[in-house]
Amino acid sequence: MTIEELTTNVQNALEEIRPFLNSDGGDIELVSIEDGKHVVVRLQGACTSCSVNQMTLRAGVETTIKKFAPQIETVVNVA
Repeated sequence: MTIEELTTNVQNALEEIRPFLNSDGGDIELVSIEDGKHVVVRLQGACTSCSVNQMTLRAGVETTIKKFAPQIETVVNVA
């Protein structure tokens, strides 16, 4: 898979999860994909101060991204 295809797949995954984040006043932005297997995102809005944002990141965002791009190993949030 090319980096362009990978980026498209990750963006599609974020589009799938975005309505759930938006419903709680949050959002998410793709910052980068490193080495073709590590995704860096930025949680925005209400997600930045939410006490369960790490659970959302792992259970929601990471799971969804891996569904669209199984080669992804990690998803991390940067402030």
